[in-house]
Amino acid sequence: MQHTVLVCDDAAFMRAMLSDILTQAGLDVVGEAQSGLEAVQKFRDLRPDLVTMDLLMPDMGGIDAVREIVAFDPKARVLMCSAMGQQSLVLEALQAGARDFIVKPFQPSRVLEAVERVLG
Repeated sequence: MQHTVLVCDDAAFMRAMLSDILTQAGLDVVGEAQSGLEAVQKFRDLRPDLVTMDLLMPDMGGIDAVREIVAFDPKARVLMCSAMGQQSLVLEALQAGARDFIVKPFQPSRVLEAVERVLG
């Protein structure tokens, strides 16, 4: 069975890049969100196997979105995406319930390794 993914990032080109990497690896990108608020709503509607979550977004940041998603579904699998230099925020995201993180700019091999770890 194909795993489903929700890709969340406020930058359209980042969503496109990540979606391409995931789709080429055989995953099914079922939705995209450009804010934390939209990510939470789409998670509830789509119930994806995996969420990739940007740290810094408008409306609601990635960490708060992770908290909301995990409160809604404790088994949710969220993979944080951060730019370099956001390590303290990454730690906070992991404490909030994210399972792992990947660093921008995305390297396909690293993204897929993290996805495999999170989906187990």
